[in-house]
Amino acid sequence: MSGPATSEPHDAPDPDGKEEGESGEVLTAVLDAATAGLRLDRALALAFPELSRARLQTLLAEGAVEIDGAPALGASAKARAGAQVQIVLPPPEAALPRPQALPLTILFEDADLIVVDKPAGMAAHPAPGTPDGTLVNALLAHCGDSLSGIGGVARPGIVHRLDKDTSGVMVAAKSDRAHRALAALFAAHDIERRYVALTRGAPEPRRGVIGTRLGRSPHDRKKMAVLRAGGREAVTRYDTERAFGREVRPLAARVACELETGRTHQIRVHLASRGAPCLGDPLYGSGRPAQAVREAIAEAGLARQALHAAVLGFVHPTTGERLRFETPLPDDMARLQHRLAALERGPKG
Repeated sequence: MSGPATSEPHDAPDPDGKEEGESGEVLTAVLDAATAGLRLDRALALAFPELSRARLQTLLAEGAVEIDGAPALGASAKARAGAQVQIVLPPPEAALPRPQALPLTILFEDADLIVVDKPAGMAAHPAPGTPDGTLVNALLAHCGDSLSGIGGVARPGIVHRLDKDTSGVMVAAKSDRAHRALAALFAAHDIERRYVALTRGAPEPRRGVIGTRLGRSPHDRKKMAVLRAGGREAVTRYDTERAFGREVRPLAARVACELETGRTHQIRVHLASRGAPCLGDPLYGSGRPAQAVREAIAEAGLARQALHAAVLGFVHPTTGERLRFETPLPDDMARLQHRLAALERGPKG
């Protein structure tokens, strides 16, 4: 098993093996004995877990990687223990989202905030690979200069996020005062957040509280995972509202989840940890659903994780009024639920 490479500074000492160069960030490391003989791109992926293997292959092809002071030969070259590696990352492009007149379903709006029903497929804000078409782009077009700037140039007004392929209620701040107040409510977990998930099978037990540590998976940097140590506390309350197909070992279920904390991918990871991942989840949906459920997914046209932020409730940061917004399942999840319900009238075996 390959162990992590040790990190060494480049010119100026840096505890993380990083510095800012004229061309961008410089990463340095020394390959350890466990990487000897591996393909260079694989060895580098172990040494620099923050970079994907595909990204490293691109950097190698661009000549951005040096081994012992000379340009690396290529991704398929063999790694050598003790080799000193330097990677010069290109400078990040300034994130300056532009206004885009995208459709918005607005549930509430005043001078301080705006509440929308975000569709699946729309990212909350620009990020690598998603430069536009985001909620931020739409809000800039709708709200103009009134959008709060606390989130920075890339995330103006964004107080919390939903995954790109999770639909549902989101609030954004239009004033700095509202942004600070809403951020404080989220930090204190003084927000009502209720989600609806359609899952493969049903979680066991059928209702309860899941409390774990969540953090980046040590095996796949794109995924979050339940950790024994490290990470951050994550708490989800859940209740199986309906089982589909059969009562004992159901084929699928509708599960309501309430968040006490709001960690990245929290509900998706927690439900998967109870043996009931969201249907259609490309990251955490390990194991195939039953044939009847797969057919229902195809007929419903579901092409993302079946997760919807149905309820958002909070105290208005200026008026003190208690606000609560609830939205129905979007069409793809509603169609899937209807087809799953039909399984109850079919064979029970």
